[in-house]
Amino acid sequence: MDLKLTLTMAAAAAIINIWLAIRIGQIRTKEKIGTGDGGSEALMRRMRAQANFVENAPFFLALIAALELAGHASLGLWIVGYVFMAGRIAHGIGMDGGKAQIGRMIGTIITLLTLLGLAIYAFVIVLGFTHH
Repeated sequence: MDLKLTLTMAAAAAIINIWLAIRIGQIRTKEKIGTGDGGSEALMRRMRAQANFVENAPFFLALIAALELAGHASLGLWIVGYVFMAGRIAHGIGMDGGKAQIGRMIGTIITLLTLLGLAIYAFVIVLGFTHH
């Protein structure tokens, strides 16, 4: 098994994490903050955006990998993966606040729903309610 779905999603997650780190670096450079958050709300928001990504992405990747290994890498699972990643980008942008803050809510809802859906799907497979 080549795990193309898992590899694609892990690569996407790595790129999003790098993007989030770069956004933190931009604020650090702009506000001359070497370590910590320096009391900067903008920096705190971006740091939280990356932390939130790091808190959620491993569960998503573990579920995707397990489902793929179990032989359930359907088109639907690919779509769920892309939706999850889009949600994480929306969340990262939304954490800046202002007019973009709707992205935070959208990203949060997408994250929770995709993780819940994947978890339920995994339980359904384990309990034998579906065949592939």
